[in-house]
Amino acid sequence: MSELMTPTLAGAAAGLGVAMPMGAMSVLLLQEAMRDRRTAVAAAAGIAAVDLGYAALATALGPWVASHISPVEAWVRLASAVILLVIAGRGLAGARPKAAAPPVPTPAVPTPAVPDPTVPDPATAPDLAAAGATRTATDLRPAKAFARYVALTAVNPTTALYFAALTTAQGASLRTGPAGAAFLVGVGAASLLWQQSLVALGSLAGARISTSARVWTFRLGYGLVAAYALKIAFPLPTLG
Repeated sequence: MSELMTPTLAGAAAGLGVAMPMGAMSVLLLQEAMRDRRTAVAAAAGIAAVDLGYAALATALGPWVASHISPVEAWVRLASAVILLVIAGRGLAGARPKAAAPPVPTPAVPTPAVPDPTVPDPATAPDLAAAGATRTATDLRPAKAFARYVALTAVNPTTALYFAALTTAQGASLRTGPAGAAFLVGVGAASLLWQQSLVALGSLAGARISTSARVWTFRLGYGLVAAYALKIAFPLPTLG
């Protein structure tokens, strides 16, 4: 068991190394946690799943991954920057306080007769159908958030190159089954723990922040996403 502790700790350090820098995905995850904790938990799992997937790929194919992704890294970075700029633009466009709706007077309604519970009321059927559709949409939100964050994290080549370089440096020690599995357990656990910590932080802040302050937080967050997108876009790829 002790011989597996070293690759497990190495994997945990690698997982934290790729997850802890507060980049664009961390900002988006904090914003997601302010909106809804359930979807943010699923989004955090999606980010950690990509970290684990790239780590598994690099552990198996290390040098091959690095040599085949490096030639097109600039183009992948540019595509990632465009996606992040679109997200930032939509977020900034929607980050404005909503005007409170005027109160609607409640008309006096006569007390209805008690309905027969054995007879279905056709007037309530549309309401029940709408409620069922709303519950279905709510249940699908975490799955959509998971898929969305998997896609957003996967388009960044930095994680793949990071794990490829790291596993190449580790040499043949990770090519054996138990050591490689221990390394991946450490990567997945550390990345997931860090992402879920960000969710807890965002959810806690979201419950204690005023509406006006939250709007400015969203503006700052999406502004950082736009700045990060411009940062990773340069230097631009060349056609030569």
